[in-house]
Amino acid sequence: MSASRYELFDRRRLRLKPLAERRHDLTLEHWLRLDEPAPPFQHPELPALASRLRAARERGAARILMMGAHVIRAGVSRHLIDLMELGWLTHLAMNGACLIHDYELARIGATTESVARYIAEGQFGLWVETGELNEWIREAAALGLGLGENVGRRILAGNYPHRELSLLAAAYRLALPATVHVGIGYDIIHEHPNCDGAALGEAAYRDFLIFARSVERLEGGVMMAFGSAVMAPEVYLKALAMARNVAHQEGRVIRHFATAVFDIVPIRGDYRRELPKTDPGYYFRPHKTILVRTVADGGESFYFCGDHRATIPALWRLLREEDR
Repeated sequence: MSASRYELFDRRRLRLKPLAERRHDLTLEHWLRLDEPAPPFQHPELPALASRLRAARERGAARILMMGAHVIRAGVSRHLIDLMELGWLTHLAMNGACLIHDYELARIGATTESVARYIAEGQFGLWVETGELNEWIREAAALGLGLGENVGRRILAGNYPHRELSLLAAAYRLALPATVHVGIGYDIIHEHPNCDGAALGEAAYRDFLIFARSVERLEGGVMMAFGSAVMAPEVYLKALAMARNVAHQEGRVIRHFATAVFDIVPIRGDYRRELPKTDPGYYFRPHKTILVRTVADGGESFYFCGDHRATIPALWRLLREEDR
């Protein structure tokens, strides 16, 4: 019973439908095979980033990849899994929408619904099977596991027909930390009657602490953010503050590392300089936070503007060449 003076929405009134009744915008054919041509992408600084990743791998420093959901929707999951398997990444961080796409893809080989279509009839997000994630989140909290950790464990153990495309299952199989960073009300599973806000908060906060621990190894490493305008820069910023606080007490530094942002937002002028507040571009957090402020005292940054379906395979090809 709530003690609030305000009325709550009664979730028992909701009607959920099976995923079989949903029209999916993306199906298996959209996901690129490793031997399939990807859209072309070239950038003079991409080899430099590959070199920084190689150096970070050689010294055992963190190689972190943060991502928004459009990265999965770009159909490049196989490329990311291959990079994990080859040891190019040490940590994968994603938002809550990534979690949903990853799960649905593994389970039914399709994902993504038309917001315009389903919000009109009040059905957006209200699909029975996807709500299973709430049970796994509750289990993660009860078992003391991270949110991404338990979902990866469950997908891997669930024998879903397309689990080879699951980033979370691959990460769990490889014992590579994969964390999910959520905001309450951001994701469709928060609509469901079985969503437990306390369990969600506990499991997601554990993921944040797992992520902050990875950031402690960022000296000499690389942090990359793909298609995340808010989650990646904000979560990274707080974790870096925590890691540097401890490092300062211990007489260490976390200053000499590289950051990279991959996005479709054009940045005017020198992306390694902060724009004035009078410029709307100032409020694009990946620019000022990841590319400028957090590397201002010894690090370096890179920006790559392009579609993830092109940029990720391009980086993958370069890193594959590094292994030859």
